[in-house]
Amino acid sequence: MPHGGTSSESDESQGLAHGFDTDGTVLDDVRHVLFVHAHPDDETLATGALMAELIDRDILVTLVTCTRGERGEVVPGPLSHLQGMPEFAAHRENELAGALAELGVTRHVWLGTPPARVAQLEPRRYEDSGMRWVREGLAGPAADASANALTSQPLADETADLLAFVDAAHTAPDLVVSYNEIGGYGHPDHMRARKVAEAAARARGIRFAEILSDAALAQKAQDAGELATWFHLDHRLDQVKAALAHHASQVSVDGDDVVHSGGQRTPIGTSVGLRLVL
Repeated sequence: MPHGGTSSESDESQGLAHGFDTDGTVLDDVRHVLFVHAHPDDETLATGALMAELIDRDILVTLVTCTRGERGEVVPGPLSHLQGMPEFAAHRENELAGALAELGVTRHVWLGTPPARVAQLEPRRYEDSGMRWVREGLAGPAADASANALTSQPLADETADLLAFVDAAHTAPDLVVSYNEIGGYGHPDHMRARKVAEAAARARGIRFAEILSDAALAQKAQDAGELATWFHLDHRLDQVKAALAHHASQVSVDGDDVVHSGGQRTPIGTSVGLRLVL
């Protein structure tokens, strides 16, 4: 996700938020935000800075991760031996724990594991569905997703698991956040996570917001009369870098860039947008 590098005068005219006062933004009157992500590392890459900022502003943050990212491509190097191995899932759990500690996130659950599991049912582990690259920047579904994959299981079951968490929460979330309709870049697990998150929010009458990848999208939504906010959080760069360093099987940090397992290099994302959908 790119930094939002526009001038303060332009930002003011667009109603974009620096730091931020939540009044008049997507976060107006929000006290508990539930983030729903597909795999470990997605939370840091897409919304790490925002989660850290909310926590420092005394807004409750909970992360639900749908899979362990078992089929993630490993960065070439000392962790390459984990590719496709049974112990890779546990390794990614540990990577996520380290990243969340850097971001200050203490409330985390796995979808299918209590309390994000329907009562009286045995815990279920939703697996990474895998993906393939259709073209640069756009993913598509893998042809060999397992029967336990997130995209192989019924959407209604997954939504019921997320609702079990929402209903059991001591402080119910008043905003659910997840990906846009194409999952950011087309990953099938991202798209399914979005559907689960939106369905659960709709079922309980909770506001739902999708993640925006750049300030221009926030401005376009505002111009269309929608409630959207771009949050400038470049002061969180070092914290996001520290969190990304824990996801060493998936990415490496080089200066202010993140280098993905396939060699793709992008600026480390800090500033982020949200568009209210429900």
